[in-house]
Amino acid sequence: MLLCRFCAVPVAVAQAPEEVQVGGVLDDAALQGLNGPSRKLSEFRGKPLIINLWASWCGPCRAEMASLERLAWHDGAGQFAIIGISTDDYPEQAKALLGKSNATISQFLDSKTRLERMLGASRLPLTVFVDAEGRVLAKIYGARRWDDADALRLIDQTFRIQMGVP
Repeated sequence: MLLCRFCAVPVAVAQAPEEVQVGGVLDDAALQGLNGPSRKLSEFRGKPLIINLWASWCGPCRAEMASLERLAWHDGAGQFAIIGISTDDYPEQAKALLGKSNATISQFLDSKTRLERMLGASRLPLTVFVDAEGRVLAKIYGARRWDDADALRLIDQTFRIQMGVP
């Protein structure tokens, strides 16, 4: 458990002035839809949210995408929302990857890098846990298997929900 907590928060990473730190509340932002309609970040308030920042050129990002899809279909996943944010410069590259992966999670494009800067994506992938009020609870850098027991326990502990993990 201590190891999970240590991995969840980066140590000594330079931050942009607009970066929202753990404990801070995210500003609203327009999200350009990649595999569905455009939305506002504030539309996801009301239940916990997992935000995954990725890029089509990022091997670790591509590697964890399938586990995020499986997580979205997990029995306990109705207690939170999952969205993906591509940091690709060219939407057609992100759309091509999503087409190959048959993504069902709502995916958006961060064409002006606003979310990348707000979330502190100094490296990818970055997964951010946000509570129902928009407060950042954890930032996890690097690829994970989001549907394995360790990740489900981390989600349980962070959101204080029950994912049915022994």
